[in-house]
Amino acid sequence: MRIPTPLPPTTATFRPIPCLSFYRSMTPDVIKTNSILEVPHMSSSRWMPPMQCVCLLSGLAILAAVSASAQSSPSLNQTTQFAPGESSSSAFQFADDDGLNGAAALRTAAAALGSGGSGAGQYGSEKHGNFTVNRIAIEAGAGFNAPIGNDTPYITWGGNFTGGGGLNFSKRFTLLGEFQFMDNKLPGAFVAAGGGQAGSAHILSLTADPVIDLFPTRVNSAYVTGGGGYYHKSTNFTVQECCDFYGYPVNVTANSFSSNQAGLNIGLGLTHRLGGVYGDGKMKLFGEARYVYIHTPAITVANGLGTTELIPVTFGVRW
Repeated sequence: MRIPTPLPPTTATFRPIPCLSFYRSMTPDVIKTNSILEVPHMSSSRWMPPMQCVCLLSGLAILAAVSASAQSSPSLNQTTQFAPGESSSSAFQFADDDGLNGAAALRTAAAALGSGGSGAGQYGSEKHGNFTVNRIAIEAGAGFNAPIGNDTPYITWGGNFTGGGGLNFSKRFTLLGEFQFMDNKLPGAFVAAGGGQAGSAHILSLTADPVIDLFPTRVNSAYVTGGGGYYHKSTNFTVQECCDFYGYPVNVTANSFSSNQAGLNIGLGLTHRLGGVYGDGKMKLFGEARYVYIHTPAITVANGLGTTELIPVTFGVRW
């Protein structure tokens, strides 16, 4: 057997070679011929550089794995911070309370907006200047009149027109200023005595009349009303003369007299509220009957016919 010749001392000295090129630099002949490398020992200083590389690479791999795990795992609660000594259950309770408060706030805002949309049925919800749209009351109607009392020989049936406006102080109480025009015919005997062929009595009035709704929250309700003011009454006797431009006879006033005085009225009425879009409409249909007393000149006075008493019945609409 051939005994290998020992390497010179200068070549037996081992220098650390970088871990990635260590095995490449060591050829098989050197490994076989180098007795020192035949039985390597793990504790030898020659193996430290590759061991350090392996440890470094292993540490980097572990660090990368830990970092990736930390980034991929969700945080328990990124926004909720607990004060020292505060339990998570109390924090979640606070979150629930905040949620309830938020829900209550949303309900309040929705109710406020809803009252804006359906606020047409509530007084004072739409302000314009110093007044509110829902406080304004308007009415219009027409009907017929029936005479009563001691003036039946001097006046008969006729018709009326009523219009007015005012303020709704509440759903129950409204104050109206009303204008009314009544046109009544005169009895035949009275017309003949007055020297005419036909005749009429006209009554104009301006009154202040409060209206009290007895059942303001119901669709069908009843109300009482009454008031007083200024009344003007004129009695006219007419005759026919010939002729107008087209050849037709015309009525000419032969005699008339009038008077200005105070008067009173009181009455009862029924209403039916129209539903509106949300069931809170303000428009109402009404029908009423009133007793009207006018303090016209006594029959003993020149052109006097005594007091005037009528029952006007009116149907109309009111906002």
